[in-house]
Amino acid sequence: MFHNVVVMPAQTGTQSIDRAAQLLVHVVENERPTSVGELAETTGLPKSTTSRLVGALVRQGLLQRDGDRGSLRPGPVLLRFAHRGVDDADLVALAAGTLRQLAEASGETINLAVATPHGVEHLAQRDSRHFLGGTNWVGRGVPFHCTANGKVLLAFGAASLPEGELERLTPRTIVERKRLEGELQAVRSRGYATAVEELEPGLVAVASPVHGPGGDVLAALSISGPAIRLTPARLDELGALLIDHAAALAARLGHPDAKRGAA
Repeated sequence: MFHNVVVMPAQTGTQSIDRAAQLLVHVVENERPTSVGELAETTGLPKSTTSRLVGALVRQGLLQRDGDRGSLRPGPVLLRFAHRGVDDADLVALAAGTLRQLAEASGETINLAVATPHGVEHLAQRDSRHFLGGTNWVGRGVPFHCTANGKVLLAFGAASLPEGELERLTPRTIVERKRLEGELQAVRSRGYATAVEELEPGLVAVASPVHGPGGDVLAALSISGPAIRLTPARLDELGALLIDHAAALAARLGHPDAKRGAA
């Protein structure tokens, strides 16, 4: 006995990929951040489908949400790819002199870090001249919200907070998120971020953004050390030092508006 064969729609997985790619293209080509509702209207997709696909693109770092309203713009993976002329190896090579100068000037541990979809990745380090100093961070990932490098990358749009990062660490999610948003505003105003015993007790760090040729933030430079040496007053001094050296590095990378340089 023969049964009717039900023909399923062709390649639903491929269809999802096509739809996600369509959404990605719309966000990249749009001159301003766009919302899920606008994307759904423009593409003709159901809003629920659009929201699900956008969530996947955000989790992979291809898109990121902009501020409280959740408008969408290109994510850190695309921003880094846009400046692929300055890849990680080139960035480390160009930053070597800056790391050395900062280490000599501060005596503390210096790191160069970039954003990934899952956290901060450290590319290069110059060690402290003190016996009591930082560990080797190269190749180690750390969260965004409780590190100076991570806050810089969040504040200047080089990263988005991975879904669930705050929720996994604190039950006071809304309070912590509001505190972080206020802190990121302060980081943008003064040009550097601090993390005082947030990642672990006794560890203090300050960081500043490194801009690439197009003005986007490619990386962060940080100075870290024990709280006994990195006092609040010294953090202001080191923050100013980082801003100067980060601007000088940005100029070497081809950033046209990097006017401040290290002495």
